[in-house]
Amino acid sequence: MKNKINIFFFIAVLIIFLDLLTKSIAENNLNNLIIEVIPGFFNLVLVWNKGAAFGIIANAPDIIRKIILIGSSTIAAVITTVYVMKSKEKLSMFEVVSLSLIAGGSVGNLYDRFFIGAVRDFLDFYIGQHHWPAFNIADASISIGIFLFIFYEIFLKKEAFRK
Repeated sequence: MKNKINIFFFIAVLIIFLDLLTKSIAENNLNNLIIEVIPGFFNLVLVWNKGAAFGIIANAPDIIRKIILIGSSTIAAVITTVYVMKSKEKLSMFEVVSLSLIAGGSVGNLYDRFFIGAVRDFLDFYIGQHHWPAFNIADASISIGIFLFIFYEIFLKKEAFRK
C-alpha cells in the first residue's frame, strides 16, 4: 500500500517539476514570439491566463478571481491527496495515477496563480484560424487525469469487481 502513495507523490512531483520547468522556459524564450512547430496545427506562444480553463472568469474582479482560482486549485490538490492517503487499499494503481496527474497539475497552476498572478500557457493547437485555447503541462495533466479517472470508474471498475 505504501507503494501506491510513493507512486502518487512521485508522479505528482514529476508533473509539478515538468510544468514549472516548461513554463519557465516558455516565459524566458517566447516573449512576443510565436514559434511555428507544425504549420497549420501547432505553435509555441506565451499567453498569460488570469482566468480558469478557456479564460473563464478572467474579467472578474481581482480578489474574487484569486479566491476562486487559488481556492479551487488548493481544494483539488488537497482532496486528491487525502483521498489517495485514506483510500489507498481500495484504489487501483490506475486510479492512483489518474489522481496524481490531477494533484500535480493543480499544484503547478496553483504556483502560477499564487506567486505570479496568472497562469503561463504556451501550447497552441489549431486548424486554420480555429485555435484551441493555449494550455500548459498542468492543464493537460489535469484533463488527462480527470478523463482517466472517469473512464476507469465507468468502464473498468465494474470489470475489476467481477473478477
